[in-house]
Amino acid sequence: MMRPIALMFAALTVLAGTGQALAESTDFTDFFGGGTTYSGSRASSIPRTTVTYPTNYAPGTIVVNTAERRLYLVLPGGEALRYGIGVGRDGFRWSGVHRITAKKEWPSWTPPSQMLRRRPDLPRHMNGGIENPLGARAMYLGSTLYRIHGSNEPETIGQAVSSGCFRMTNDDVTDLYSRVSVGTTVVVKN
Repeated sequence: MMRPIALMFAALTVLAGTGQALAESTDFTDFFGGGTTYSGSRASSIPRTTVTYPTNYAPGTIVVNTAERRLYLVLPGGEALRYGIGVGRDGFRWSGVHRITAKKEWPSWTPPSQMLRRRPDLPRHMNGGIENPLGARAMYLGSTLYRIHGSNEPETIGQAVSSGCFRMTNDDVTDLYSRVSVGTTVVVKN
């Protein structure tokens, strides 16, 4: 009986080492601001909260305020859910109005050609999952290359670290994902 348990433990150790090696050997700093570590127990220092938010935007609209590094989901009655986000670093910030055109759980990631020119060492494709730097959920914004997506690095929330995407903790992006649909208006303000 001990031999099968020992073999199973050895196999798990090898598999864990392989995943660790992949995570340590892949540097996503240019796009995501760091490696691919994931821990479900780490949380952002910016808690999700309901706030007073007088606005002319209809309930259900997402408003991204890059200067504040916050995302607001407009609620009825002059309130909004406020989330902490990571935003584009200098030279990668943008503004405009788009709609969510797709939603994906544990999305795969294919770096765009512009990013591969800057970082030819990046993988050409990563399947979705815990090691994927897009995190647990992604909402695609119009015909842009940008998304609102999760992050396995909650310490980057509140920072200007990305190549234009808006990152949230996996808990927060999962919460937002459950509240919005394809077609939701997203207003991005600098």
